[in-house]
Amino acid sequence: MTTKSRAPKIRPLYEEHGAEGYYREFSDDYENPHLQQIRALLERNFGRFDCSGQVLDFAAGGGEVASVLQSLGTKNMIGCDPFTHALFERKTGLPCLRHDFKDVIRNGLSGQYSLIVSSFAMHLCPAKDLFSLTWNLLQAAPLLVIITPHKRPELEKLQGIELLWEDAVETERGKKVRMKGYGSTPCP
Repeated sequence: MTTKSRAPKIRPLYEEHGAEGYYREFSDDYENPHLQQIRALLERNFGRFDCSGQVLDFAAGGGEVASVLQSLGTKNMIGCDPFTHALFERKTGLPCLRHDFKDVIRNGLSGQYSLIVSSFAMHLCPAKDLFSLTWNLLQAAPLLVIITPHKRPELEKLQGIELLWEDAVETERGKKVRMKGYGSTPCP
């Protein structure tokens, strides 16, 4: 017997409210419907991650990434989400910063991380801001891992950003959830 999620369908609500409006309204009920694919990608690629330092779950949602990494033995973690920080803290027991994309674009991140993972968020960043956001994240960590339900964002098209590896798993409907690992390259 399967149970239906109490979380509302995300796509029509994104269209109605916009991403920020959606999270203002529904942040306490947010559930990523692709947890199975997120788990599979993180487990399959865990050997590629350096979790020896602090790990940042950026645009953390309900803490899906953090919960999976905790189950794999990662200890030193923190979240970052301006909308779902209370949900993240409640579900994971971890602290959560409240920076949004604009904060990171303007000020970068304080601290250094061995890994930053962003799941189901970076494709929402406006194209004109994507380089600044990505560059500032990569100044805080040598590896930025993006999990996305799209081909977007295609950060490898940005100067100074290098695609290190890519993986994908399919949903029950045959759509792909992708994971891409990025590093920075010296700008000429």
